Amino acid sequence: MAQKSMRDAINDALHLEMARDPRVIVLGEDVSGGAGGSSGEREASGGIFGVTKGLLPKFGAGRVIDTPISESAIIGAAAGAALAGLRPVAELMFADFVGVSLDQIFNQMAKFRYMFGGKTGCPAVVRLAMGAGMNMGAQHSQTIYPLLASVPGLKVVIPSNAYDAKGLMLSALRDDDPVMFFEHKALYPRKGEVPDGDYTVPFGEAALVREGEHVTVVALARMVVFAEKAIDALAKDGISCDLIDPRTVSPLDADTILESVENTGRLVVVDESPPRCSLAADIAAIVASRGFRSLRAPIEIVTAPHTPVPFARELERAYVPSPQRIEQAIRKVMQE
Repeated sequence: MAQKSMRDAINDALHLEMARDPRVIVLGEDVSGGAGGSSGEREASGGIFGVTKGLLPKFGAGRVIDTPISESAIIGAAAGAALAGLRPVAELMFADFVGVSLDQIFNQMAKFRYMFGGKTGCPAVVRLAMGAGMNMGAQHSQTIYPLLASVPGLKVVIPSNAYDAKGLMLSALRDDDPVMFFEHKALYPRKGEVPDGDYTVPFGEAALVREGEHVTVVALARMVVFAEKAIDALAKDGISCDLIDPRTVSPLDADTILESVENTGRLVVVDESPPRCSLAADIAAIVASRGFRSLRAPIEIVTAPHTPVPFARELERAYVPSPQRIEQAIRKVMQE
């Protein structure tokens, strides 16, 4: 099986589905490379992170569409295209810019199926590059998936590795409802085994990344990688953990989390978002309300602080939950 980066895995999924289904279009800022150099030919660089590279020469400017610098126009056009029978993939260069197009997402896309009595859906995918750790400042580094996960009518997908990214993207492209697809910028170059062919990863099914007996650890996106490092460090002391990657948070596979907590009796939730109204708080509340009798220790959450993401490299490093903080939280619940 080939080793591919998460960037290339998502690119594979787009190539496969655009070849299979002529209704799939891609639109966003610089997704086809802009106007190019002095020759006038497009560079086809594939956007700021290179995820859509190679789509333009294969599928043409009619299906790989560079847009003005207007997030509200990008999402509005995608919503209209979905209603008209296409299956658009809209790229927001940074997830932080979703605020400019929030009305189109939570007041239109999320509600079309309900407003029209189920007679139409909105088969659109919105790709959002997110996350700290790249020294890009407070307006380009947020993980805003809790905001969109709170909106009924949206599906919210958060892959942590290349295999899942490709399979989840193919599921998203074939879904008849709007899907918010979050891609952590720091994970784009991270490689893993990815099949060349067509496969899907279903929504609402968490992955059991590690199996253990002492603590259940639930982590999202890049935090899965950090949690693995913490769990490896704890293994030398005989502490083993279930590590659960939800993969999608709307729908959320609460049953897998609850089953694990029933076995371990302890829960640590790791989320790069700030603590207030975070996914960590939501998952902790679900376990506290539905699995309280299984708990042997108070739930621990490991999150970023309730502050904007710092630009200074040292401060940003302190902002992001570290493997050491995750290890400390696991050790703390083990002491109860």
